[in-house]
Amino acid sequence: MKKLFTLLLVCLLFAGYNFGQSESRTYFTSGGEMIFSFATIEDDGFSESSILRWSPVFNIQSMWNADLNKNVGFFTGLAIRNVGFIYDGYKVDGTGEDADYTVKKKFRSYNLAIPVGVKLGNLDKMFVYAGYEVEFPFHYKEKTFVGGDKTSTIQGWFSDRQEKIQHGFLVGIQFPEGLSLKFKYYLSNFHNENFTESNGNKPYNGLKANVFYFSLSSYLFRNMDFDKPEPKNIY
Repeated sequence: MKKLFTLLLVCLLFAGYNFGQSESRTYFTSGGEMIFSFATIEDDGFSESSILRWSPVFNIQSMWNADLNKNVGFFTGLAIRNVGFIYDGYKVDGTGEDADYTVKKKFRSYNLAIPVGVKLGNLDKMFVYAGYEVEFPFHYKEKTFVGGDKTSTIQGWFSDRQEKIQHGFLVGIQFPEGLSLKFKYYLSNFHNENFTESNGNKPYNGLKANVFYFSLSSYLFRNMDFDKPEPKNIY
């Protein structure tokens, strides 16, 4: 992983070295993101399924683009991302008259993200892109539902319930009119399995969840100045 990240940084440095060429250009772009997420879940050694989670708000991205020419470019930037998953089979250990049972959990966190990647194709029209992204969770929320009713909510800033660093790979395609379709898979576990509550309980022990999602963005890599028509000479 460190070797890949180093390689991407070297590519960005190479891009900076080539800015003196006539075709090279740098510019900033930004756009929102509508996320549709799932998770691969392993709970105490058993594979489980997740439910589609839709998060259309508070996903903001700003990219710094370095295009070597019309067909090759690099990007990095900052993003605020609302990411998580829904698990309908979360196991609760019962005691006494209450047998073990399952509940529905909705997990989400707001993350500060830093991507590094490459773009290939016709950069003014349609191209593919891929990269690696590191995310730092800063606000966690967990909702519990029993029989369709919400029974509890847990939330907090910089929570120890999560792994402090989330990271993964991304691939996508930018269409000519500005729409972008992206897929991302997180290599990191969403939760911190070693987190211990005040009563000694470890709620995420044995729970391994890797979030993946596809998303739709508008004008993520489109510099609006490129779309402005050339001024006509009226004389």
